[in-house]
Amino acid sequence: MAELVRTPEARFEGLPGYDYEAEYVDVGGPEMAYVDEGDGEETFLCLHGEPSWSYLYRKMVPTLAERGRVVAPDFVGFGRSEKYTDEDAYSFGAHYDWLVAFLEELDLSGLTLVCQDWGGILGLAAAAHHPERFDRIVAMNTGVPDGTQEMPDVWHEFRRAVETAETLDVARLVESGCTSELSADVLDAYRAPFHTEAVKASMRTWPGMVPLSPDDEGADVMRATRERLSDWEKPAFVLFSDSDPITGPTRDPLRDFLPTAADQPDVWVEGAGHFLQEDAGEAVADHVVGFVDRT
Repeated sequence: MAELVRTPEARFEGLPGYDYEAEYVDVGGPEMAYVDEGDGEETFLCLHGEPSWSYLYRKMVPTLAERGRVVAPDFVGFGRSEKYTDEDAYSFGAHYDWLVAFLEELDLSGLTLVCQDWGGILGLAAAAHHPERFDRIVAMNTGVPDGTQEMPDVWHEFRRAVETAETLDVARLVESGCTSELSADVLDAYRAPFHTEAVKASMRTWPGMVPLSPDDEGADVMRATRERLSDWEKPAFVLFSDSDPITGPTRDPLRDFLPTAADQPDVWVEGAGHFLQEDAGEAVADHVVGFVDRT
């Protein structure tokens, strides 16, 4: 049985802009941590990607919480969630199943999905396969990789670095995906979840789970996701930043692909990189609330 580890709570004390208490739910073995703030008719499900955690959404939570409930989980292996030290414990299917279990255990419905990077890959798959739980989609700097897509050179370089580096500094990886300079205490907040090199197994394995061939694990789930989303009739908003070399090329195809995306403004978040929540979180939150108000 693979070992599960929880990062000491002390590492999360006093983080700048993030005094939210964590709640926990068993998702079939590991426990996922999540922030649950605000209330109201609307519920925003905010999903992070590699190699961040729900701290990424700290600039957005206050604005969204004024409009409704905000649920921001940490994927297994990230943030305050439990982590495996064995890389073999992680797979595309495991991450997807853990997310679906999270939705079921909390019985979430009426969701506005707010997702970026891997949060988008898994979140869009969850929305496509469980549409009864979702009212809207906000897709940010992400895609629907089914093994037929081309990945940019910068992504391949990132994957190699994450998989082969003797030690990994998660904060520097996040900062390299931002246009803004991050302060020392914010960098430390991104480092906080990874108190040992062993618990970075999640971070090392996630890039390699992007399907690069139609035969790769997860490609079938994403093919089905594409098929289902091609008939998506609920509101969808494709909201990308203007300075992300990793996902920028997928923006227009995704906007053309989602049937209702063209009903929403054709906008780019200016001056933001891959982690647009970090670079322009307040502006992104305003865009999301405006989308909800329109629909």
